[in-house]
Amino acid sequence: MSLWSLVSHMPPEHFSGLFGEFPRDLRSLLADWLENQPWEFITGTDSFCISAAGALLSAMVEKVRGLASGNEQQRQVLQHVSNLENTYRRDPLRLVAVVKGILEGERAALLKRDRHLPLSFHRRQEELKFGLDLQRLQHRVGEIQVLQERWKQKGDGTRACRQTNLQESQMKTDGKLQGNDLPALILEAMKELEGAKLQVLKRLHIWKRQQQLAGNGAVFEENLAPLQKRCENLVDIYFQLQQQVVAVGGELGSDLLSRLLERLNTVLSALVESSFLVEKQPPQVLKTQTKFQASVRFLLGPRLLQPSAKPFVVKADMVTEKQARELALGGYGNPLSENTGEIVHNTVALEINSTSATSCATFKNMLLKKIKRCERKGSESVTEEKCAALFSTDVTLGPGNLAFHLQALSLPIVVIVHGNQDNNAKATVLWDNAFSELERVPFVVAERVPWEKMCETLNLRFMAEVQTNKGLLPEHYFFLAQKIFNNSSASPEDFHNRSVSWAQFNKEILPGRGFTFWQWFDGVLDLTKRCLKSYWSDRLIVGFISKQYVSKLLGPEPDGTFLLRFSDSEIGGITIAHVIRGKDGSSQVENIQPFSAKDLHIRSLGDRIRDLGQLRNLYPNQPKDQVFGSHYNKEQMGKDGRGYVSTAIKMTVESERDQKLAPQESPQAVPPPAPTNIYSLPGQPPEQPMDHLHLPDMRSSAFPAQMVLPQFHAPEEASMSMGIPSASPFHSPPTLLPAPVSTPATALPLGPNVAFSCQPLSPDLLPYGYLPGDLILDDLSPDPMDEEMPEITPFSPARHISPFRPLLPAPPQLLATSLGNNVDLPSEDEITQLLYEAQMEEGLQPPGYSDPMANPSW
Repeated sequence: MSLWSLVSHMPPEHFSGLFGEFPRDLRSLLADWLENQPWEFITGTDSFCISAAGALLSAMVEKVRGLASGNEQQRQVLQHVSNLENTYRRDPLRLVAVVKGILEGERAALLKRDRHLPLSFHRRQEELKFGLDLQRLQHRVGEIQVLQERWKQKGDGTRACRQTNLQESQMKTDGKLQGNDLPALILEAMKELEGAKLQVLKRLHIWKRQQQLAGNGAVFEENLAPLQKRCENLVDIYFQLQQQVVAVGGELGSDLLSRLLERLNTVLSALVESSFLVEKQPPQVLKTQTKFQASVRFLLGPRLLQPSAKPFVVKADMVTEKQARELALGGYGNPLSENTGEIVHNTVALEINSTSATSCATFKNMLLKKIKRCERKGSESVTEEKCAALFSTDVTLGPGNLAFHLQALSLPIVVIVHGNQDNNAKATVLWDNAFSELERVPFVVAERVPWEKMCETLNLRFMAEVQTNKGLLPEHYFFLAQKIFNNSSASPEDFHNRSVSWAQFNKEILPGRGFTFWQWFDGVLDLTKRCLKSYWSDRLIVGFISKQYVSKLLGPEPDGTFLLRFSDSEIGGITIAHVIRGKDGSSQVENIQPFSAKDLHIRSLGDRIRDLGQLRNLYPNQPKDQVFGSHYNKEQMGKDGRGYVSTAIKMTVESERDQKLAPQESPQAVPPPAPTNIYSLPGQPPEQPMDHLHLPDMRSSAFPAQMVLPQFHAPEEASMSMGIPSASPFHSPPTLLPAPVSTPATALPLGPNVAFSCQPLSPDLLPYGYLPGDLILDDLSPDPMDEEMPEITPFSPARHISPFRPLLPAPPQLLATSLGNNVDLPSEDEITQLLYEAQMEEGLQPPGYSDPMANPSW
C-alpha cells in the first residue's frame, strides 16, 4: 500500500503550504514512483549526492513524459516537464529537498491520525537505503580506480607527495575527501563497506526473526532471492575493493595495508557465515521415532563455491541449550564432541542448482531415535526443555581457496516422546517464538511480558490456526484477561499496563479447574479449527464470554434468544445459552451441555441449532434460519442409491421448564408387570398351571428343605451366595424352585419391604445337587445398610431359595435373624396354612402330596 493512497483521502487542510513549489496534481501523477526513490537518503553535497540527484531529476522527467501520452490534460503535463527542467536542471539537490519535505509532511499527517505507518512502508525504506548505499560504494570504488590510474601515470616522482597525503588521510575522521586523496578514499570506502555489511546482517536477522514469528502464524516472506542478491552484490564490491587495496599496497604502507586486509577479511567472513542459514525449519515440537524434514541454504554458494571432486556434505546434530549458547559465543569451531540425540539420515550433499542459482542441502527423511535429557532448572518440566538442530559443513571458497567451517542453528525445538506432551510443548514454543529478542543468547526469553503483547500473540495464533481473517475483539481480550489473572471484577482499563508471566500462561492451574490457561485456549483453537471455522468467520459465535455475563446479557431478551460461547469449564467445548420464560413471565438462562469436536462431527452445530425449536433468534435479534441457513446440511429424503430408507439423527433438549410443565408420575403409581411362573406369598396365584412342578425326593439329606429369607452376606459368606455350602452354622443351604430354564426373571413380593425375583439356575450349581430347571430367587428388598456398606466383592448378594419342594416354613428363630427383631412374623402354622390353601384353591396338589402337619418327619 502506497503512502499516497492513504493521504490522498485526508482533508486538504492537513497539507496546507506543503504543495507550493511542487504541485499536488504532479504529486498525484507520480504517486507510487515518487515513493520508491531514495530521496531522504541523499543527505550530502559531494559528487555522489549531486550525481544521484541529477539521475533522479532525469528519471522524473522521463516518467512524466511517458504519462503525458495517455493523459487527457496532455498540455498541463508537458508544462510540468518544462517547469521541472527549467527549475532544477542547474540544482538537482533542490528538487531532492522539495520532494523530501513533501514526503515527510505526508508521513507526519498520517502518524498524527493513525499513530503508526504500515509495515510495508518501513520495509521499502530499508530497501531504498541499502540500494543507495550500494550505489555509493560502487561510486566510491570508481573514484578509487580513477585516482589509482592517475597515480600510476605520475610515476615515482610523486612518491614523497603520496606519502604526505597518506599521513594526512590517516588523520581524517570527518569523511571529507580531497580531490586526489587515494588513501582517504580507500578508508572511506572501507567504512561504507562495513556499514553495508551491517545492513545485510541486520536484514538476515530480521528474516530469521520473521521466520520464527511465522511459527506463531505471522505473515512471512520466505523468498530469499532479494537477500541473496544483496549478499552477492556486496561480495562483488568486496573483491573489487580488495583488489585495489592490494594494487596500491606498497603506497599505503605495511601497517595500514595489514589493517585494511584484516578488516576486509572480517567483512567476508561475516557475510559467508551469515549467509548459511536454515531455509526450512524442522518441526519445533519434535516427537522421537518420527520422520521430519529440513533444508539449509548457502546464499553465496553459487558465487563462491569452487567445483570439487568430492561434494561438500552438510551434517545435522542435536544440541542442548547450553551447547547452543557456547556456539553463539564462539566456543565451538569444530564438530560437536558430545552427542545429545541420535539422528538417522543426518548427512546430505550441498548441491548447486544452476537453473534457480541456489545452493541447498535438503534433508527429507531424518528421524530422531532418542534424546539425551539434560539437567533441568528448578521446577522446569520436560516440555520446557529446549534444544536445536545444528547444521554444519566445511567448504572451500574462491578465488583464494579459503576454507570455512559453516554452522547454522535451527529455531528452538522441544522433543517429546508421547502425544500427550504436545500441548505443553506447543506452549513453550509459542512463548519463545513470540517474546525472544532479535539477537539473543540461545535460548533466553523473558519470564514476564506485557499483556498487550500476549493479546497480539493469541490473536495471531488464533487467526493462523483457524485460517480466518476475523480475529479477536477487545471484549474477547477482556474475558481472557479476567480468566488468566483470575479477576472477574476488574475493568478493561485495569489490564492495560499489567504483565503476564510464563507460570500464569501454562504452569499454574486455573482456580477450580484441572487445566492451565493455555491448555484451555488451545482446546478452543482446535475445536474452532476443526468444526467452527465458518461460524466464527461469519461472526455467529461470541465465544469468549463468561457464563455470568451471558446471564446479564440475555436476561432482558425475549424467550428463545440465544448465543454461542466456548465452555469455561471444559477443554474444547462450545455451548448454547438461551432464554426461557415460565408461565409467570419470569426469565431464566439455560446453558446446554457443551458440544465437543466429536459431537459436532456426528451432527453439525448448524443442524443442532435447527433441531431445537426453543431457539429462535441469535442475540440480539437475528432469526436463526436467516443467519444459520447457509450452515444447515440438506436432509436426505426417501431412499438412497442402494434402496434403503434414509435415517437422520435429531437433537432434543429437555429444559427445566418442560420438566415442571409435565410432572412425572410417581414410581409407586406404576403397577408392576404381571408375574410369570412365580408363586406369591401371600397373593394371587399364577396365571399358568404349574404342572411342571416335581417332587423333591432325590435331594441329599445334607440339604434340609426349608425356606431361608435372603440377606446381604459378610465376606465369609461369599461361598454361600454362589451355592456352595458354608461352614457357618447360621446359614441354611439354598433351596430352589423348579421351573423351566426359559422362565424370565420376575418379581415375587412376600410382604411389606420383602420381595424376590426368580431367574433360571446357573449350570455351575448342578454339581451341588440342584436340578436343571430350578429357579433362583434374588432379594429385591431394600436394605438399610445399602448406603453405608458399598459393594466390595464381585459376588452377587442374591440368596438361593427353594420354594415348595415341598414348601416348609423356616424356623422362627431363623426368620427373626434374617428380618430383624422388629418385624412381626407369622407363626409356622399360619405360614403353612397359607401355602396349603393357595395350592388347594388352584388344584395344584401334586400326586402323593400329603399334609405336612400330618407327617412332620417329612
